[in-house]
Amino acid sequence: MAAARLSLGRVFPESSILFLCDMQEKFRHHIAYFPQIVSVAARMLRVARLLEVPAVLTEQYPEGLGPTVAELRAEDLQPLAKTCFSMVPALQRELDSRPQLRSVLLCGIETQACILNTALDLLDQGLQVHLVVDACSSRSQVDRLVALARLRQSGVFLSTSEGLILQLVQDATHPHFKEIMKIIKEPAPDSGLLGLFQGQNPLFH
Repeated sequence: MAAARLSLGRVFPESSILFLCDMQEKFRHHIAYFPQIVSVAARMLRVARLLEVPAVLTEQYPEGLGPTVAELRAEDLQPLAKTCFSMVPALQRELDSRPQLRSVLLCGIETQACILNTALDLLDQGLQVHLVVDACSSRSQVDRLVALARLRQSGVFLSTSEGLILQLVQDATHPHFKEIMKIIKEPAPDSGLLGLFQGQNPLFH
């Protein structure tokens, strides 16, 4: 039964963690749809707090690339600095401390760099990876598109923020359902995904 759950990509609050990757000031004017992906990541963080899903935050070379942007509203999280193009080395102790962990919900930048390498490292450790596609972007939309296809080929589950949030909640009788509905009442902002996926894109066949 556990193996079936894993292969289906189901997510549960008690066995999930939210990874927030490198949403920093110096990237603000270089990443496509940066305000939108930060807004969606902030929405994921709000839901994670309500559902008691732990969240972790990294910053890539903060001395040069600056701090995490204020819009993420992650002031209560202690960012971990890194230079590696994966979050995993910086967060390995956190992963090791959570034997119940099965699913990582992954947001941030850049899709073809730290997001891709983080996902591959997590898959190597036998963890499920759920990429929040409307909370990930790159400078180049070609890099973003090809990275999404590469991630899917490797076994990463591609999901929207709302899809993952409703999986975590599971039932309209959940005690926080009304609060969460207020969070997702407005659709996630357009982050250019429709253009990437439109038509019969051979990368996703």
